[in-house]
Amino acid sequence: YTLDESEFDYYNELYDLEIGICYFALAAYPEYRTKTFNRRKRITSKYTKTAKEYFASKQEDVEIIKLEGSVELGPVVGLSDAIVDIVETGSTLKANGLEVIEKISDISTRMVVNKVALKYKKDEIFKLVDALKKGDH
Repeated sequence: YTLDESEFDYYNELYDLEIGICYFALAAYPEYRTKTFNRRKRITSKYTKTAKEYFASKQEDVEIIKLEGSVELGPVVGLSDAIVDIVETGSTLKANGLEVIEKISDISTRMVVNKVALKYKKDEIFKLVDALKKGDH
């Protein structure tokens, strides 16, 4: 689960730990790039908020289908035309004949803090952030 999918605004992002680096991507069979669709495209994803925002930014009206587990199977079994998923190496996509059509956004592990905790424990929290930035952990 990523914070990008969260509907809540109860945290502050304090520091990018720069680990677990990957990205959200639109992926499909190669012919997706040139195929003419006479209907709404169907997109499967665990990350429906990210998928909706991506297609809205492109002003594309698509059908988003929430699918848990191996979303790359959506196109394989004919449930969808493409997927929005997290990609690290791309090996799972390749194993299923899919490729990245477009990179959506970068992802990495972030240090976040509850807004209430930040208010009451600000000094301790920023001491920890400073130690992380210096590599003193």
